[in-house]
Amino acid sequence: MAYLASERSLLRRADPRKILPECRSILVLGVSYPASVFPAEPRETFRGKVAAYAWGRDYHEALTVRLEALAAFIQAQVDFPLPYRCYTDTGPLLERDLAQRAGLGWIGKNTCLIHPRLGSYFFLAEILLGVSLELDAPFTVDRCGRCPRCIEACPTGCILPDRTLDARRCLSYLTIELKGAIPSELRPRLGEWVFGCDICQQVCPWNQRFAPSHAEPAFEAIADRRQPDLVAALALDGAAFKRSFKGSPVERARRRGYLRNAAVALGNLASGSGEPSAVQALANALKNDPEPLVRRHAAWALGRVGGWLALEALRQALAVETDAETRSEILEALHPLEGIA
Repeated sequence: MAYLASERSLLRRADPRKILPECRSILVLGVSYPASVFPAEPRETFRGKVAAYAWGRDYHEALTVRLEALAAFIQAQVDFPLPYRCYTDTGPLLERDLAQRAGLGWIGKNTCLIHPRLGSYFFLAEILLGVSLELDAPFTVDRCGRCPRCIEACPTGCILPDRTLDARRCLSYLTIELKGAIPSELRPRLGEWVFGCDICQQVCPWNQRFAPSHAEPAFEAIADRRQPDLVAALALDGAAFKRSFKGSPVERARRRGYLRNAAVALGNLASGSGEPSAVQALANALKNDPEPLVRRHAAWALGRVGGWLALEALRQALAVETDAETRSEILEALHPLEGIA
């Protein structure tokens, strides 16, 4: 991602003193969030999946308050004004590397930091301090061994053998960071994920054995955040989206990105079924949504759901659609369906 590779960002990541010149120590902390487990849903409902870290409150807000309180406590222990800076995925720090050096775990094959007794379902946070502290021993043992589960389970093959990640193919990148169209060849690989992805964590033996069953109350699942109703999601206008996800990490995807993802997930879940409720939701989005990005993916999803109703919805949309890229998506979706005319 370009914003990670700027010269200024690279310099600051390489040396925390570029952020806080007085920095002498870095306090690294981890806070658990719920393990990614989804209850079975009735077949008649079309529900997406959201990564577990986004089920509750926005961790940036929840953890910043705690970091500031901890910094104030440390300040009270010293007899001089204490320079400090707090971060939790909000600044140019190599968080996982710092956490490994602080003894919190090792960096697994899936690039997540893994704690030997907690797994990997936790947030990282840091306080840069202008005071010297006794250092903890780094975690130097690699406990992934020859296990290939995360690599084999990744639906897009984005986890590479050298413990790096091709972000361009990662479902978390595609559903959150990517602001444009999802490449058509990767859309079926999204499955029902509408925000983030937990697959490589779900299959990890360290999570299956040791991930805590309960997490911090601030991060417990809020109603309908874990498995949102996709039909209802496609009907959200701007105001409803803001109400639904105020104070949630899901806000980062913005309405257009979230509805784009919901359309793809609904197309995948209802693939080949011709299900009327799915077709109606997608047809309404294709006809009425103000965002061409949403309409484009709704057209693709209608082609995936298939059937007479989808065919008719696509034909009607083609007659009135003015956006060139959306028209192209409609034509591509129509092509395999024309044979049932």
